[in-house]
Formats: sequence, structure tokens, C-alpha cells
Amino acid sequence: MLQTVADTQNHAARKLSVALATGKEQIQEAQRLRYRVFVDEMGARLNTPEAGLDIDIFDAYCDHLLVRDDVTNEVVGTYRILPPHQAKRIGSLYSESEFDLTRLANLRPRMVEVGRSCVHPDYRNGGTITLLWAGLAEYMLKNGYDYLIGCASISMADGGHAAASIYRQVGEKHQGPIEWRVFPRCPLPVGALEQQGLEAPLPPLIKGYLRVGAYVCGEPAWDPDFNTADLLLLLPLARMNKRYMKHFMGAMAA
Repeated sequence: MLQTVADTQNHAARKLSVALATGKEQIQEAQRLRYRVFVDEMGARLNTPEAGLDIDIFDAYCDHLLVRDDVTNEVVGTYRILPPHQAKRIGSLYSESEFDLTRLANLRPRMVEVGRSCVHPDYRNGGTITLLWAGLAEYMLKNGYDYLIGCASISMADGGHAAASIYRQVGEKHQGPIEWRVFPRCPLPVGALEQQGLEAPLPPLIKGYLRVGAYVCGEPAWDPDFNTADLLLLLPLARMNKRYMKHFMGAMAA
């Protein structure tokens, strides 16, 4: 289990800890937060078997990283982690529903997939996000994994123009090697979206991935359930910015 206690940058009185969920009740806390963010806040259309919880078939195969407010005992941030042996058991990665990942086949034995990342609206500050990244970094190092992949989502509320703008900003500068290129099953029509004068801000999650050294592995896919454009990002741990690795490990030791 991962465990640390730290003050957030903006709320010195808040004590936060990060750990892996250890049972069904803790996983449900993560699923409840995900429902609040994805359905109540973002308007996602999810086919979930239990009201108020975001549940899908991958949850049972994943490890669930939780950031908790130790004063209120509320889960305020979460990440879902699918390790390679569990991906083999279920037969696929979540991102394979959106992308053809054939070119990543040789990485699979050393690659984890992360997803369903979300933070409570009252805790969207550097401290919470740093703890999530610190937990991921320790998970990777402890288990000897070398690669991390995940879908980073961009809102389609404006019809996709911001998503196309963001891809144009990051696609060329951060494009991964051609041998790691993935292909969207339902591509966002980037070329058909008007871009003149639009410089959309990068979402914090995408900015964070790119800052630590992640690659963009191809054009975005459209996810109709969440109404988002998703970029597949790949982070080789060996490429991770050493300054940020030191920062994250420091957060775990705090």
C-alpha cells in the first residue's frame, strides 16, 4: 500500500494521504467520486449497474489509487491502474475501445494503463495532483514497470474546435516515435475544424503528462459516451524528467 501525508499548496490545514484501495468499500468511494465528476459535472452518459457509482468491467481488474482528506476522511482524488497481468486476464486495455494499439504490442509486458483520473472540485490544486503523480511513480518503480499509457480527455462542448487546437499545439512537438503510433477507431476530424485565431489552453492533465516527458501517440479519438476527444499518451519511465521524479518521491516521503 502507498501511504503519505502532506499539506496542499493552497490549503495548509488540509492533510492528504495517498494509498491503494484495499477493499470493495474503498473502491466504491473512488467510483462515487468518478460519478460525481464525470456524470454530474461533465454530463457523461454511463451505463452503470448501480446508481451514483461509475462502474465498468475493468474496475475489478484494476488497482485504485486514492487521495484522501485525512480530516474529513473523504476520497478527493483517484486514478485507476491496470497492470499488464490483469490486462492479459481481461483480454484488452480500456484504450483499445478507442485506438488500434497494434504497434505497442511489444511494450505490453512492461506497460500499465491508467485512466478514470479525477479530482473533487474543491481540491483541484497542486497538492492533490502531486500526490496522485507520486503514487503512480512509486507504483511503477515498486513493480518494475517501464511504460505508462492513458487517454487524456478534452471537452467537446464547443463541437471539437478546442480539441483540434490542442492537438495542433502538442501533436507535432510531442509526437512519439512512428513505431509507437496508434490509430483512432473514431477519429476526430481535425482537418475540418476551424482553427483560425483559436489557441485553446492545455488541460492540466495533458500539461502534466507532457511536462514529465510523455509522448502523444497519434491523432485524437472521439469518445461519444463522455463527449470528449481523447489523446493516447505514452510515458516511458526512463524518459521521465528527473527533476519531477525527485519532486514526486519527495512528496511520498513527506
